[in-house]
This record gives sequence, C-alpha cells and structure tokens, in this order.
Amino acid sequence: MRPQDRTVAQELARIAVTAHGIATLAEMLAAGITRAEIKSRVRSGALIREYPEVYRVGHRAPSIEADYLAAVKACGAGARLGDDAAGHLLGLLSGLAPPPTVVTLNERRIAGVRTRRARRSNPGEPFMWRGVPVTSVADTLIDLARLLDLDELARAFHQAAIRHGTHPQEVMTALARRHRPTGAAKLRAVLDGDAPVTLSVMERRFLVLLRGERLALPTTNKPAGSKRVDCRWPDIRLTVELDSYRFHNSRYSWEQDRRREREARARGDDFRRYSYADVCEAPALMLAELRALLTTRPA
Repeated sequence: MRPQDRTVAQELARIAVTAHGIATLAEMLAAGITRAEIKSRVRSGALIREYPEVYRVGHRAPSIEADYLAAVKACGAGARLGDDAAGHLLGLLSGLAPPPTVVTLNERRIAGVRTRRARRSNPGEPFMWRGVPVTSVADTLIDLARLLDLDELARAFHQAAIRHGTHPQEVMTALARRHRPTGAAKLRAVLDGDAPVTLSVMERRFLVLLRGERLALPTTNKPAGSKRVDCRWPDIRLTVELDSYRFHNSRYSWEQDRRREREARARGDDFRRYSYADVCEAPALMLAELRALLTTRPA
C-alpha cells in the first residue's frame, strides 16, 4: 500500500469509526480526501454508495444504526430520525425495524427514505441515541400518537418511562410547544391515566382472573402520588403491583418499585406485589388473598 493510500484509509477509518461505518462526501472532502480517491475506492468496493453522497466504508454488515444514520445523513444538516423508526431505535416499539423516516429542516426527496419537513418554528429538541440523531423521546411519543392505537401508545409511553425515565410532564411540556398535533387527545388520555389500558400479557391475564372470580376490577396504570401504579382499588385503598422480571430487573426499576410501595403505604393503601408466576402459572394463592381483601374490606 502506498503511503498516500494508508493516509486515505486512516482518514476514512477515523470518520467511520464513530458513525457506524457511514461517511459522507462532505466529510471525506473536509478530511483532505480528493474526489479522485473517492471514485477509486467506489470502483474497488472500499466505499459502497448508500444514498447520493453517503457511503458505507467497506462493509455491508447488518446494522440498523448504520441504515438509519445513512438515511439521516442523506437528508442534510439538522435532519433526524423520526416517527416509528425513532420509536423503534429508542426502544419504545418492538417488532421488525421499520424503514427510515427522517424529519428534515428543508424539503427533501431521497429514494428509499420517507421524509417530512419539521415546522420551522419548532423543529424539536436535538437528541442523539446510539450515535444517530433522533427526535427526542417526548417528541417521538407525540409523533407516535398519530400512528398508534391507544394500547400501543400506552405501551410506548411505558417503555419511555422504563428506558429513558420519561415523566408525563416532559411530554406535556413538549406537547404545549406543538400546534394541535394529530393524536394529542389520545396522548393526553394516556398521560393522565384516563384511558383504561393494559400494558402487558401479565396485566391482561390478571384482569381475566379477577373477572373469572367475579371480583371488583381495579383502575389500571393511573397516577397515584408521583408514580403510576399497575392496579388500584381507590375505594378500599388497595394497590397491587405486577412485577415481571423483564421490566423489573434493573436497579432503577427496583428503586422505583420500592418508592411506589412507600407512597402507597403513606397514602393509607394496603399493598400487594405479585410476580409472573403468581399471575400466569399458579394463581390460586394470589386469588385467595385478593378474594379476602376485596370481599371483606368496606368501601
């Protein structure tokens, strides 16, 4: 390898190492790599064109971050990943990764990329996640409100709280900056806890068991104190938390669970905590306890 080739390779590696292997023409020119050198590497396969003036540096290894970052870079300065693609990258949505949707500051048309123009008065707060510019968690939830049904939106907000510590007030503040976004009423119902939604198979199974025993049903996922609680019977001052290992296996979740319990007891509630096994595998003891609590305590 010639000395100048080593220098070009080093500069390409420097650009790509912090960008999931993605480099733009502008970045390469700024690093002193000439157009002739770039064309030579495109011909040899050392650079692989993804979009106009956007390249992968010598690889096509599968990476959703690389796919999304390439689409964002193709849309120019100030662009960021948005909508369901942002929701997927942020961990708010499960399932297969959707195609990239990019929120742009100027009108853009890029083959293979869905784009929409941000409001100039409010492009949203800049946010980086896993090395990709993305709409903030609060703005992403607002955008998802027009795409998801009520239960899906509630689950997305639940994931935002678990993964990013998102508080309802953060979303309400972001919502106040937006001009009548589609789905705002639906999102407010989720944030206020007015929507009777269940967030997991475990919660749905719990309600099925209560109905089967003809026991009073609780309110679900509504604020009580500073936190939302899974299930509460306010008339008899009973709070129940349903703890699956999947969502309660971190120190943060452990601390929040204990805070919910302290707040429940401070407001005068009896408190019970049930696991996945209690609800889905061997519910007899749990149902016996709840039957006693719900049929003997006065309202």
